[in-house]
Amino acid sequence: MGQEINGFHHHLNGDAPPLPGGDRPDLLVLRPGLLFKVFEQEFLSKFNVLKAFESPFPLDKYLRDHAQSARAILCEAIVTRITADLLLQLPALQLVVADGTGVNHIDLVECHRRGISVTNTGDVFSEDTADYGVGLLIDVLRRISRADAFVRRGSWPLTAEFPVGRKVRGKRVGIVGLGNIGTKLAKRLEAFGCIVSYNSRTKKQSAAYDFYPTVVDLASQSDILIICCSLTEKTRHIINAEVLNALGKNGILINIGRGPIVDEETLVNYLLNGNIAGAAMDVYENEPRVPSELFRLDNVVLSPHRGAFTQEAFFDAFKIVMGNLDAFFSNTYLLTPVTTNE
Repeated sequence: MGQEINGFHHHLNGDAPPLPGGDRPDLLVLRPGLLFKVFEQEFLSKFNVLKAFESPFPLDKYLRDHAQSARAILCEAIVTRITADLLLQLPALQLVVADGTGVNHIDLVECHRRGISVTNTGDVFSEDTADYGVGLLIDVLRRISRADAFVRRGSWPLTAEFPVGRKVRGKRVGIVGLGNIGTKLAKRLEAFGCIVSYNSRTKKQSAAYDFYPTVVDLASQSDILIICCSLTEKTRHIINAEVLNALGKNGILINIGRGPIVDEETLVNYLLNGNIAGAAMDVYENEPRVPSELFRLDNVVLSPHRGAFTQEAFFDAFKIVMGNLDAFFSNTYLLTPVTTNE
């Protein structure tokens, strides 16, 4: 079985045979994310997929019609939010399956109160996100994207003047959030000769890097600040004017976490006014909308929220999603349950 979409191509061998139509459990999909689009046929072969996005009726009516049968919902952060109001319309719901690692789009407290289980894809994307973080750091320091554009537009034969970049080795890199991704990123940066320090909710006893209790303290001792933490109410806009002032005019900000962790309006103003040296971003506050002021800045690298995605990790994520659904409908242990204190 094979399919290609958005550059992904897969062949899954040994697929479970489709269940008889009447025996397929219902799986609610409000809006299709990329994982559902790529593996739609696999989902259709095992589940009676309730495609709310194809209904000619308003969502409220569609949910009322399926309120007693929708026990599981598949959701993707960019296109679906699981709110308390939505949960009220789904009294039979027992499982929310996130097709990524982040669960900031899910009201975990309300799910816990209702006894609704939540799963994500674990750390399946951590390695690739860490790789991407290193890539963005090297790109913004060495101006790789700008060099590529310089050559492609035919500027090199006309002028040899292309600004030199900055050295990677020896840079002081502060990591905000030393979880799975942050830890893997730190190990990679050590190999490049960077001096790593971090801020996290608590000091990691297993980490040999310098710990700073606040992000401001970390920024003041960093040449480059990389955002790896989760988005919560406590981390929303944690990167603000005070942090950027501490980072300083020679500092660079890199975000591979979530867009709203950064006060984007303030960041844009600091970049426009030369109050920090540059930035590299894979995530934004109002995706897919990106501040147009950034498009003309040659010290900024922009990426369309693809840092976690490789073909290999994407397929592994599908297997985990399907494994959680199979476990739920078989009444066995979920593979990657999420708790309210994560």
